[in-house]
Amino acid sequence: MKPKRFYGKGLPNVDPTQLMGTLIVIEGSDGAGRSTQIDLLLNWLERKGYPTVVVGLKRSELVGEALALAMQGNTLNAITLNLFYATDFADQLERTIIPALKAGFVVLADRYIYTLMARDIVRGSSMEWLKEIYGFALVPDAVFYLNTSPKILAERNFQKRGFLDYWESGMDIQRVGGMYENFIKYQNRLHKVFQALQREYNFYSIQGSRPPLSIAKEIRARVEKILSATAEKALEKAAEKTPAAAPAKEAAPAASEKPVLVPEPQPDEK
Repeated sequence: MKPKRFYGKGLPNVDPTQLMGTLIVIEGSDGAGRSTQIDLLLNWLERKGYPTVVVGLKRSELVGEALALAMQGNTLNAITLNLFYATDFADQLERTIIPALKAGFVVLADRYIYTLMARDIVRGSSMEWLKEIYGFALVPDAVFYLNTSPKILAERNFQKRGFLDYWESGMDIQRVGGMYENFIKYQNRLHKVFQALQREYNFYSIQGSRPPLSIAKEIRARVEKILSATAEKALEKAAEKTPAAAPAKEAAPAASEKPVLVPEPQPDEK
């Protein structure tokens, strides 16, 4: 297992090599099945006795509620939205992810910086600028991308909510045509960006249209290998910290043994 590291400068006063937990990310658009896979993986980990915590977008105690409220007005511009999400992520990283990893927890992230980067690239941001912004992010131990076609995403969103989301349809950047048409176009553009990010950040891509239990089984198999490697690394570090046994001292003479007295030489008698 590779030691933990940040993508850039990271957070101040945080040594990533001391983070002994495991960070697993599930990526994909709304309707890809992320929440289902997070729940299945969480239940499996807890049954195996792993302490686990779940994080995700708009869940920061600092700005999560304010971000969700601001998005309801459909008035945020691209850069403001980007920095709002970056603040939400940074707060969760500092307050939840880093402490959990220090304590040896498994952290499950329901989306990570890759979704934020993909959305911003589609809206005109450069990869270089985004890498600078998210240089404080920790490199996950694994990223699973649920690759699902836009048509299936649309069907699942209709089944779950009965409508398509304004932001997930890219209505803030394209308003020609109906919501469904814009949703398909926007998700296709996101998919192309995710393909580029997959090459850049070495995602593990899974076909999201497969049965959920089949996907869960594949994710579990890979996570189990990561956890085994993490456990081995922890044992190695523990062994390094254990002081070597002191060399055995010579045994003291038994109490029953009397020391042999050697008489001092006497002067010659005259």
